[in-house]
Amino acid sequence: MSISQVQSDGGMLAVEVHGDGPLIVASPGIGEDRSGFALLAEELVGSGFRVAVADLRGHGGSSSSFESYGDEATARDLIAVVEHLGGGPALLVGASMSAAAAVIAAGRRPDLAAGLVLIGPFLRNGTSSAGRLMLSAALLKPWGPAVWRYYASTLWPGLPDAKRRARELTRHLSSSGRWAAFRATAATNHTVVAPWLNGRIEAPALVVMGEQDPDWKDPAAEARWAAAQLRNSSLLMVPRSGHAPMLENADVTGPAVRDFARAVFEGTDGGTHGA
Repeated sequence: MSISQVQSDGGMLAVEVHGDGPLIVASPGIGEDRSGFALLAEELVGSGFRVAVADLRGHGGSSSSFESYGDEATARDLIAVVEHLGGGPALLVGASMSAAAAVIAAGRRPDLAAGLVLIGPFLRNGTSSAGRLMLSAALLKPWGPAVWRYYASTLWPGLPDAKRRARELTRHLSSSGRWAAFRATAATNHTVVAPWLNGRIEAPALVVMGEQDPDWKDPAAEARWAAAQLRNSSLLMVPRSGHAPMLENADVTGPAVRDFARAVFEGTDGGTHGA
């Protein structure tokens, strides 16, 4: 394993790189850090892939000095990481908010995107403008960290230690001036991904949704809608999982993503390097 500091838009991204082979670049969702991909990375590295997991701006080990946050900014970061690690093409794995960023990155730089894995994807807003304003107010200090800690603990019904994980992630976000960056990220408006939907993305895509994802009233319906927006997509509903199926049910999610990655890279010049 190696930890790289990748420059993007004047800030630094913490990128954890494992293995060797075709490149897979993963990005977490709001409030998460790269540890959420630990089990999936282990599965993929063991199958002959090179896996890079980049912390979001203001999250994990990335700096919190960026001037912008959200889908467009994260798309630029994904492109920067792929270029830093040799230019791909790479399989882009985006969780939650980062799914929208992965779609934007694939649209802007199709030469860098061999395929997409979209986990619990937010490809449109889950709430109204008024709802987003209410969320922004709810995340103000001093009460904001407690609000987020409680909400985060409900996101992963399949994770036995969900409360502990929510507590640790929130503690880190509350330190070193990171909370302002987190609030800016949480205010993301996903309408910016709309120009890349309706079949405009040519890269093959796998949509992964937890059957109990609390971010959606009907997770299966949202997953079907997301898959329908992509020209060449397949869909995996993961049982006993909420918003992080790669952590909550790794035995189902890991092999499915591995097999999809194999299929993606078998269709490119790079091969699977033993995967």
